[in-house]
Amino acid sequence: MSQILEPRNLIARGTARTRDEAIREAGGLLVASGAVSDDYVTSMFEREASVSTYMGNFLAIPHGTNDAKESILRSALSLVRYAEPIDWNGQPVRFAVGIAGLNNEHLEILSKIAIVFSDEDEVAKLIDAGSAEEIYALLEEVNAE
Repeated sequence: MSQILEPRNLIARGTARTRDEAIREAGGLLVASGAVSDDYVTSMFEREASVSTYMGNFLAIPHGTNDAKESILRSALSLVRYAEPIDWNGQPVRFAVGIAGLNNEHLEILSKIAIVFSDEDEVAKLIDAGSAEEIYALLEEVNAE
């Protein structure tokens, strides 16, 4: 795997105020970086309509459906942090992590993200981080081989 989370795919102060805006924001970063085509974002909404991507500890991981695999050009993550929690089907979300995995790489990527976000102290560090660079440094292990 190459670098999964790139600095350009990380926003420390997201502008979305709703779940759908957050999905668009996280998905838009994946599109802008060339990791997915536009129709992948549509499939992120389809996934959300069938099952919530809220994971707990202020984290949601919007991602496309299995039918959207052809829309993935390379594996990548996007991360958007929100100053105020977004209502995600009744749950508070401070981090929207868009994910696209080529050849089932999303499973390994998901496990790395889950490890970080299962630790409340790590989540607190991510919430308190002063910049995108600081957040990126805290998440460096997601790029480890």
